[in-house]
Amino acid sequence: MSTLFAIGEVLIDFIPQQKGQALKDVISFERAPGGAPANVAAAVSKLGGQSAMLTKLGSDAFGDFLLEKLTEAGVETKHIIRTSEANTALAFVSLREDGERDFSFYRKPCADLLMTADEVDGALFHSGDILHFCSVDLVESPMKYAHMKAIDQAKQHGALVSFDPNVRLPLWEDPDVCRETILAFIPKAHLVKISDEELAFITGISDEKEAITSLFTGDVKAVVYTRGAAGASLFVNGKETQADGFSVQVQDTTGAGDAFIGGFLFQLLQAGATPETLSFHLEQYGEDIVRFSNAAGAITAAGKGAISALPSLQQIKQLLQLS
Repeated sequence: MSTLFAIGEVLIDFIPQQKGQALKDVISFERAPGGAPANVAAAVSKLGGQSAMLTKLGSDAFGDFLLEKLTEAGVETKHIIRTSEANTALAFVSLREDGERDFSFYRKPCADLLMTADEVDGALFHSGDILHFCSVDLVESPMKYAHMKAIDQAKQHGALVSFDPNVRLPLWEDPDVCRETILAFIPKAHLVKISDEELAFITGISDEKEAITSLFTGDVKAVVYTRGAAGASLFVNGKETQADGFSVQVQDTTGAGDAFIGGFLFQLLQAGATPETLSFHLEQYGEDIVRFSNAAGAITAAGKGAISALPSLQQIKQLLQLS
C-alpha cells in the first residue's frame, strides 16, 4: 500500500475552554495533539490510508503524549527521532466566537527544528507514495535542509510531493523571509494547496486568477485553492473545477485545512497517483475529490481540536449523501 509521509512539526495545541476571549484572558486550556503535517498524516490514517511522520520530538512528557496520540490515530511513528537537546514545541490558541484563532508559539528552540538532512532516509520513498510538507519548519534551521533532502529523495524514487504553505507569520522574524522561502519551495512541489487568506501575501498579486496562475512554476502540476466555508477550486491544465463547501456549526477551525488536504491526498493515495499521472487523475475525478475534501474540512471544523476532530471515511460518506 502507498504511504503518505509528512515531514515537519508535531506539537501540542493548548486550546481554550472559553471562546471569545483574548489569549491573555483565557483561564483554562485543554491539550490537543497538533502541528499541520501531523494533522494531515492523522487525517489520512483515520480515513483508512497508510501514513508516517518524519520529525524529531523532545525526550519529555509532551513528546511521549504526542507519540501516543499519533499511534492511536494510526500514524506510523517509528521514524520519529527523540532528542534531549530541546523540548517538544507548544502552541497556545485563543478562539474567537466564529471559531477562528490566534496563536502564541513556544518554539525557540524546539526539537523538530533540530532534525538534520542526515537523519532523512531516502530509501523510505517509492512510486505511489506522497511526501507532504508545510512552511512552519522551513525557518532557517537543520530541519529546513532535512526537508530539502526529503523532497529530493522522494522525487528520485517517483513519489508525489505536496506543499501546503500554511502561513504562520508569528513564527518568522521577517514576513518577507517567510514569503521568499515559500516561493522558493513552491516549484519543488507537484501539488500546492493555498488558502484565500494566503494567496495575495505569498504571490504579491492582488488579482486572484493571475495570482493562482503564477503558482504554476517549476514542477507544479496542480493548485488547490481553498475558501473556507465557501468551498474550494482545483486548477489543473488551465482548467478550474469548483465545489461548494458544507454548512456546519463551526466549533473550532483548528485542523480544518489539514483535514481538507488530508482528504485530498488520501484519495490520491488510493488511486496510486504519481507525478506522471496526477494531472490526468485530477482532470477525471477532480470535482469528486474536492467535494470529499470539503466534507472532511467541514466535519473537522464542527468538532474541537485537530486530530481529535478528524473524520472517519463513514462520516464523510454520510455528509456527502445528505448534501
